Amino acid sequence: MVNLDTTALGLRDKKDEEMAKGLIVILSDEHRADALSCAGHPFVDTPNLDALAADGTRFSDAYTPSPICVPARAAFATGQHIHKTRHWDNAMPYCGTPESWGHILQRGGVQVESIGKLHYRDPSDDVGFDQMHIPMMVKDGVGMVWASLRRENERLSPKGRMLGNEIGAGESDYTRYDDAVVRHAVQWLKDHAQTDRDRPWCLYVGLVAPHFPLICPEPFFSKYRKMNLPKPKLLPCDGYKPHPWIAKQNAFMDSEAKFKSEEERKDAIAAYWGLCEWLDHNIGRILTGLKDSGLDADVIYSSDHGDNAGDRGLWGKSNMYREAVNVPLIANVKGVPKGLCETPVSLLDISETIPAFFGLEWHGDRPGKPLQDIANQPTETDREMISQYHAAGSVSGAFMLRKGRWKYIEYLGFEPELFDLKNDPAEQFNITVQNPSIVLELSTALRKHIDPIAVNEQAFVDQDALIEAHGGREQAINLGAKGATPPPKT
Repeated sequence: MVNLDTTALGLRDKKDEEMAKGLIVILSDEHRADALSCAGHPFVDTPNLDALAADGTRFSDAYTPSPICVPARAAFATGQHIHKTRHWDNAMPYCGTPESWGHILQRGGVQVESIGKLHYRDPSDDVGFDQMHIPMMVKDGVGMVWASLRRENERLSPKGRMLGNEIGAGESDYTRYDDAVVRHAVQWLKDHAQTDRDRPWCLYVGLVAPHFPLICPEPFFSKYRKMNLPKPKLLPCDGYKPHPWIAKQNAFMDSEAKFKSEEERKDAIAAYWGLCEWLDHNIGRILTGLKDSGLDADVIYSSDHGDNAGDRGLWGKSNMYREAVNVPLIANVKGVPKGLCETPVSLLDISETIPAFFGLEWHGDRPGKPLQDIANQPTETDREMISQYHAAGSVSGAFMLRKGRWKYIEYLGFEPELFDLKNDPAEQFNITVQNPSIVLELSTALRKHIDPIAVNEQAFVDQDALIEAHGGREQAINLGAKGATPPPKT
C-alpha cells in the first residue's frame, strides 16, 4: 500500500473542503521598500513581516504606478496606469469606474469587504466591496483641489507644515485610526469564522502608518530616538544639489526647511522608523487574529508608495527616486513559490493576482501579470516598469522607466536623470551626460508605454477642468484637506 501525500497532490481532506478559500490584502501608506529587516535594513525591526516573508515570497523590486496616495490607489483598484484612468492627483479619487478587482470578485461569487483606508471618493460609491467598514475617504468627497493648481505662477503653498505641527512620541488621529482598523479586522476574522465558511472571501485592510504626521507611539519612538541613527543621504546642507524639477516640486512644501531645530529633525527621522515598526506590530496583531480564528487564508502585503524620510532633504513622496517609488511586496499565497523574487513588479501585478487567486480574470489588454505567473517563471531582469507623477507641487509631469540595470527619469521641460542600479543602487549619481546612447534607448522604450508630452497635456487639461468645475481658482484654493486627510470617526 502506498501512502500518498494528499497535500503534495493538491488534494484536500474533508476539513479543508468545508473551509472556503480566503485572501487578506493589507495595504499600508508610505512604507518605503527598504524599511524591512528581511530586506537587510541595518536597524529597523519588522519581525512580523519578516515571518510572513519567510513563509512566502518577498518581491525585492516592486513599484508604485504613482508616488502619491489617490492616484496610486486608483491604479491599484483598477489595474490600470493613471494615464488610462486619468486619476492624476489627490483631488481625483476613484469612484467605481473603470471596474475594480473587487467588481470581478463580486461577479465571481466571492465575498469581498474592506476595513480601513481606501482614499476613494465616497462610501456610497460602488467600488467593488460588499461592505466598507470605517472607510477613510478623501476629505469632503473632493480631496485636495487646491493642489491641482500646478503651474508655477498659479500654485500656492499651504500654511503650516506637511509633517504635522508636532513631531515625536505620542498618539495621533492616524495611530488611533490604525488601532481601530486592526481591532475591526481581528473581530471580522473572528466573526467570519463562526458564520459563512463555505463561500470564498477576500478582506482588504488599509492601514495608514507610517504616513505622517510623524507622531509615533511608545515604546517604538524612544527605541529609535535613543539610537545613533545615520544621517539621511545626499543632504543639501552637505553640498548636494537637487535636480531643478525636484527643487521646484519640493519648494511647494519644503519640510526640511521647517524644522524648529536639529533635535526636532532627529525626532522626525526616529518617528518615521518607529512608525514602520508600529505598522509591523499592527500587522502582527492581524496575523495573530487570523491564526486564532482558525480560518484558512493567504496574505498579500504592500504599500501605496514609499517615503523619502529625509534623503536628499526630501520628506513624503512625490518623486521617482527609490525611496518614494519603490514599495515592499510580500505574498504568502498559494501558487507563488517561497523565497526571493527579483523580477520587477508593481501594484498592478497585485491587481491581477487577487482575481487569479480565486480562478477569475479580467478581460482585455492589461499591463499587470499575476504574481503566481511571475514568480514561477525565470527571472525577467529586463521587465519594464513605469511610474508617473502629475500631482501636488509638480510644474510638469515626471515619468520613470526601470529597465534592467537602468532607471531613467524624464521631466517635461527639464533634463532627464539616469541611474545605473547595478553599480549605484542608492541612485546617487546621475549619469545622463556620460551615456547619451542609453538615454536615447530608454527614452524610446518609455514611449512604447506612454507619450509623455500628450499625457502631460491631458493632465493639465483635466486639472484645469476640475478647477473650473469647482468655481475657479479662488474657490478651489479653499477646497479639501490642507495636509494629511483626516480619518473617519471610529
